[in-house]
Amino acid sequence: MANWCSNSVAFEGNETDLEQIKMEFRKMITKEQNENCGQLPEFISDESRGYFFDIVWEEGDCIFNYQTKWSPNIEVLKQIAERFKVDFILDYEEMGNQIYGRTIFSDGEITDIYLEDKDFEKYQYDEKDETYFFEGEIYESDYEILETLLDRKIRKIYETV
Repeated sequence: MANWCSNSVAFEGNETDLEQIKMEFRKMITKEQNENCGQLPEFISDESRGYFFDIVWEEGDCIFNYQTKWSPNIEVLKQIAERFKVDFILDYEEMGNQIYGRTIFSDGEITDIYLEDKDFEKYQYDEKDETYFFEGEIYESDYEILETLLDRKIRKIYETV
């Protein structure tokens, strides 16, 4: 049985292209509900893998939340972005295998920024109190810690550019 990776992708581009992406996702959402299985846009082959499951879209913005098996489907998103000439920002996590990151696709270039084992070692979990200890502070959840660590990596990458 696969571990599920949670994904949130925000597409950015001109309104016409974003409307086409919304149409593709509407088709996938409808097909998923009818067939009860993961989906890919019609123009992407089955060999690509990276199926979208449990797709959720709040009408309006071009932001979609969904699940994938094991890891994010970055390559599939890249194919979508290239087809419609848009950019995207993908946030993803699969904590069972310590996968936590952000992928930015802009001007045809992919930047994938993710936490590594050494990042996860920067905080401790106290089983007794069910809290996390990070940089002298106590946290009820590790998500704020993970966001802090990822934001630092992102800033570091973009400061050197």
